[in-house]
Amino acid sequence: MTANRYRCRLHQAAHERRLEMHPLTWWLRDDGERVGLDEYVAKDGYAVVRQVLGYQRPDEVIETLKAANIRGRGGGGFSAGVKWGLTLKGEDMPRGYLVCNADEMEPGTFKDRLLLEQAPHLLLEGMILGGYANDSCFGYIFLRGEYVTAARAITRAIEEARAAGWLGRDIAGSGFDFDIALHTGAGRYICGEETALINSLEGQRANPRAKPPFPGQSGAWGKPTVVNNVETLCNVPAVLRFGAEWYQGLSGERSGDGGTKLYGVSGKAHRTGLWELPIGTTAGELLDRAGGMRDGRSLKAWLPGGGSTGFLLPEHLDLALDFDTIGKTGSRLGTGLITLVADDQSMVALVRNLEKFFARESCGWCTPCRDGLPWTVKLLRALERGEGRPGDIELLEELAEDQGPGKTFCAHAPGAAMPLASAIEYFRDEFERGIARPGKDDVVPDGPLSTSEA
Repeated sequence: MTANRYRCRLHQAAHERRLEMHPLTWWLRDDGERVGLDEYVAKDGYAVVRQVLGYQRPDEVIETLKAANIRGRGGGGFSAGVKWGLTLKGEDMPRGYLVCNADEMEPGTFKDRLLLEQAPHLLLEGMILGGYANDSCFGYIFLRGEYVTAARAITRAIEEARAAGWLGRDIAGSGFDFDIALHTGAGRYICGEETALINSLEGQRANPRAKPPFPGQSGAWGKPTVVNNVETLCNVPAVLRFGAEWYQGLSGERSGDGGTKLYGVSGKAHRTGLWELPIGTTAGELLDRAGGMRDGRSLKAWLPGGGSTGFLLPEHLDLALDFDTIGKTGSRLGTGLITLVADDQSMVALVRNLEKFFARESCGWCTPCRDGLPWTVKLLRALERGEGRPGDIELLEELAEDQGPGKTFCAHAPGAAMPLASAIEYFRDEFERGIARPGKDDVVPDGPLSTSEA
């Protein structure tokens, strides 16, 4: 594998990265090859495991995580320390599980892939520390099935760590037993939802579960379970090595959130790829690093963090890319990888493509998602062909409202509704141009269609 093979290339050379400023990517090689155990240990890898296990209480680890305010890097933005603090623990409780959500299927997102393929030991170290803090007996890496290169890298890393005594019984002489297994999924977007992931891990259909109880109380096989994203867990070793105050200082005055973020750019830019930057970096700075728009195009709109976030405009480029700032615009930071839309791209076609993906990936558990998303695709397809009917745009707005937060079983449909609603808000004229002239035959049915028809 070479650094140029995948779009997930990191555009920061080794001499530009320092551990104190780039805790996620300092470990990586310029040639893009996997960092093996010997190289990782030579850079003080696993030193934090030896430092923490047996010398700090689990509750002390959790308090450090809370103070650092590592917010979930999978898109939710929930504090990892707070989540860990809610996990049931105690002598009368069974030891549970720590699950790494590596089912990276968000459209336009490829950051976890970089860490999985090139720095798997960093993830394993974060999981060992997380397992210790949460009194977990075992860890699972739930990996997107298509990430074959990542699966090979993780499998090899687990074998190396186990042979060296970093996994298994009595890790580092601490008396703490913990092991990790890789589980490859079938490639379903819904498995990014933590309870659907747990169902799939158990061998069941990947439908979300009702909450409460939350996984921290009753998760995999009925035991307390913590589910965290790859990037979230990869932050843990550095936080416990340098402290919460250091981590908060990485973002400086840019943001109230702490740490760095793996930001990325996809779309019509000169350089697509990834950068590790302080959280709160603006989208404009990220676009500058990407060399701006290519082939003389201008920026029309952008998604701040994957296909399930709302569109923003060029006037929003100066906003800090953090959870609260982007949330105030009506969108979400999501995964923090921006997707650029050029001036010559059709918003109707783009949204139709996104909604087709979400319709296909619905688990079919609840009506607004199962029936509403295919219906949305059919309406958008008609508008794209110029065969829409008067009232179709209003109907799309109603569908987006009906799929909104609190009206569906999980966040799948609300995520699908966000780009639709924002595209209509900012580019309504493009949708209106898809309405057929009077007298033209109607082609759109009055009711929802099946996913297969969409």
